[in-house]
Amino acid sequence: MSVLFSRQCEYALQTVLFLALKPEGAKTSIRDLAKRFQIPHHFLAKILQQLVYKDLLISQKGPAGGFALAKSARAITLFDIIEAIDGVAFTTNCVLGFPECSGKNPCAVHDTWGAMRDGLKSVLMNKNVAQMAKEMKKPEYRLTTG
Repeated sequence: MSVLFSRQCEYALQTVLFLALKPEGAKTSIRDLAKRFQIPHHFLAKILQQLVYKDLLISQKGPAGGFALAKSARAITLFDIIEAIDGVAFTTNCVLGFPECSGKNPCAVHDTWGAMRDGLKSVLMNKNVAQMAKEMKKPEYRLTTG
């Protein structure tokens, strides 16, 4: 499991990256996605519905239905996916969980975490799904054409 993000968010990131490898508009069934990621169908359905609600995915019911990206992979950032599932509290909250942590009343790692957090946020906001598919080293997530 990721250090910063929930299991749901990890599955959302992996699913969107996987769908980005498909031809534009091509739909993948929830059954195929659940089998691929080896997670329960209902658990994945809840995650994917959140992505549909946030206009990152589209869904279509029926025999030719399934899920696909709602917009170009270039228009979806990692930050968009994380925001849809986990929210973005990690960009403002104290890493140690202190509610009163601030520049005036910092925790022991306030300055260090602040710099790391800002760098992480920048990467997540500036890296889109198309770039990830192109740069991915894992064979099953690597875009081999284009």
